[in-house]
Amino acid sequence: MSSELRLNSNPKSQFSESIKTIRTNLAFSSLGKDLKVILMTSPEAGDGKSYISANLAVAYAQEGKKVLLIDADLRKGRQHEIFDVMNLSTTGYSNLILNYKPLLKLGKYILPTANSNVDLIPTGPTPPNPVELLSSENNKALLEKLKEQYDIIILDCPPVVGLSDALVMTQCSDANILVVSNKKTKMENLDRAKKIFDQSNVKIAGVVVNKVQRKEHSYYSYYTNEYYKKTQNK
Repeated sequence: MSSELRLNSNPKSQFSESIKTIRTNLAFSSLGKDLKVILMTSPEAGDGKSYISANLAVAYAQEGKKVLLIDADLRKGRQHEIFDVMNLSTTGYSNLILNYKPLLKLGKYILPTANSNVDLIPTGPTPPNPVELLSSENNKALLEKLKEQYDIIILDCPPVVGLSDALVMTQCSDANILVVSNKKTKMENLDRAKKIFDQSNVKIAGVVVNKVQRKEHSYYSYYTNEYYKKTQNK
């Protein structure tokens, strides 16, 4: 089992508790609303969004939820590496969207993982038109179908700065999380990411600050959108 799945290897660590806190904060922020689809993105590559997405999926599964993790980063997805499953050129998310019909059997596209209650749809082959595929009616219909089968769906999307993939997928999400990396993510890129969401009238439910040293805060920190606004106005 991958060492990146820290909730399995060290369930009582500060990291694991921080991931569970993100899960709890999402529950509180969605009171009165149906939280089924959580979108994860970041301003830049290498901020740790896939790592956080994978562990958040495990956290929900440990709570008894039936979880589907979709690797919607059709350009550089790596969830198949984290969960150690095959990413075949004949299946995956890209092929599933392309071939989806209401009566299509989804079994060969949805892979069980070694984690109880966590299924994965890896990327499949990189299509020549990721944005067009993700914005298609096929994809919208597919996600509606999958919502009937799972308690929680987590979408691991590409970085939002310079690509429109994640923004397109917000049409199908109930909460949008921005993952940034402490002392790595450039502030101008964080600002650009926030403006991209604002200009499309899309709300960021929270910001996860990755790689915060323990003496500064918990190893992973979660701030609501309101906190982000306040810090920006100081």
